[in-house]
Amino acid sequence: MESAAVERWSDAYRRAWEEADSEAAAALFAEDGTYRNDIYQDRPNQGRAGVAEYWTTVTASQSEATVRIGAPLVDGERAVVEFWTTMKVDDDPVTLAGALLLDFDDEGLCTALREYYNFSPGFHEPPEGWGS
Repeated sequence: MESAAVERWSDAYRRAWEEADSEAAAALFAEDGTYRNDIYQDRPNQGRAGVAEYWTTVTASQSEATVRIGAPLVDGERAVVEFWTTMKVDDDPVTLAGALLLDFDDEGLCTALREYYNFSPGFHEPPEGWGS
């Protein structure tokens, strides 16, 4: 997978999040792709339907999301990207910073996503050098 392809995928992911568009998010995944939004989950969200269901649920309490995506690190079909999101959750300002570990198929669709993140109350700017 080329860095430019991961950047395009990440930008589509960013737009889907900012627009709370669960169908657009699901379209970024292979039919049988998995999305593990919590590393302690017994089972990841399965397939496009599972991704769409998760996104519909999680974005229902979110508003005013601004998502920044860092430069990808790519190794073959695997990539890592940082994200830095400020948003309101149930009208409370929060910052969500984390990383996505991504596996891709030959068509550029995500076959597996593992998300690691940290929540902090309030809006915070990323530290110098973040995302590079």
